[in-house]
Amino acid sequence: MEFLYRVLATAVAVWVATILPGINLLTGSAAARIGTLIGVALLFGIVNTILKPIVKVAGCVVYILTFGLIGFVVNGLLFWFTGWAAQELELPFEVTGFWAGFLGAIIVAIVSFVLTLPLHLKKLVPNRG
Repeated sequence: MEFLYRVLATAVAVWVATILPGINLLTGSAAARIGTLIGVALLFGIVNTILKPIVKVAGCVVYILTFGLIGFVVNGLLFWFTGWAAQELELPFEVTGFWAGFLGAIIVAIVSFVLTLPLHLKKLVPNRG
């Protein structure tokens, strides 16, 4: 159930990111938009699960030298890559450049964090039942 909640939270976060120029949801009907957003959320999760640890290990010195700020750039590149991969999979979603990916990744991170905050708080507070 937690996985489904996280996917839906990421889908909402990606939808919020479409307010930025350069992040486009290229479909018309509401059902198609929801399906695309869920597909992009799953794809972004897969990209982050597979590529992000590889990049962190390969660039750990850069992470240390920049006090982790390179993580913003990495997240932006991964979001941009997700837009490219979505188009390759024929999902009607695009991220048109690095800056759109950079800002979109920040919005997705903030919105998905806020939406999944109840999950984080639930883990901190013991169940008294």
